[in-house]
Amino acid sequence: MGINITPSKENIFKKIRQALIHSTPLPFPQSEGTGNFFQPSQQELEIEFAEQFTKLQGKFAYCDSVAHLNRQLNELLQQRSWDKIYLNKDESELVQLLQDSQCHNNYSNDLAGCHVSITRCEYLVARTGTIVMSSAQLSGRTTSVYAPIHVCIAFTNQLVFDIKDALGALKEKYKGKLPSLMTFASGPSRTADIEKTLVTGVHGPKEVYCFLVEAA
Repeated sequence: MGINITPSKENIFKKIRQALIHSTPLPFPQSEGTGNFFQPSQQELEIEFAEQFTKLQGKFAYCDSVAHLNRQLNELLQQRSWDKIYLNKDESELVQLLQDSQCHNNYSNDLAGCHVSITRCEYLVARTGTIVMSSAQLSGRTTSVYAPIHVCIAFTNQLVFDIKDALGALKEKYKGKLPSLMTFASGPSRTADIEKTLVTGVHGPKEVYCFLVEAA
């Protein structure tokens, strides 16, 4: 059976043939290839992260040393009267880091009943003000999600510019095998599902602190 080609169809086929011969240039040629979509920050990553993190209602503190970290943390504990602090005692590096703080006098094994949880993280993403955590950490995801207040302690050598940089660093760190669960937390939990009003702390912590310590 032959195919009946009408004049209108022939016009369509003609346009297709012409388009194939004379290809239309890409409207956004910069989007092709492996280049970065976002331009690198024009300022230090510490400043970029602090600006983006605080825009998302996160509370940021810079510490020039571990001793400075412990002093600032002690002041915060006194100001807020936190007396139930969850800290995974099996996370030896974190326990050692806070050995001169008052956290040791206020440990609680009850995550559900604690005032605040303290964790470390994998990386900090400067462009989005995001804290990256994974199931490979002893504190895992649970500690940072179920506590009303989350305090994250990180070092300046954990800063990366973009999320893809964090993923690349994780692949390298874990030799090509990404952890089974990764959490990207950008400030306190927020939702606008309740009468279209922004509410914090519905699905996670109401407050998030990040203490950034200068790496030795």
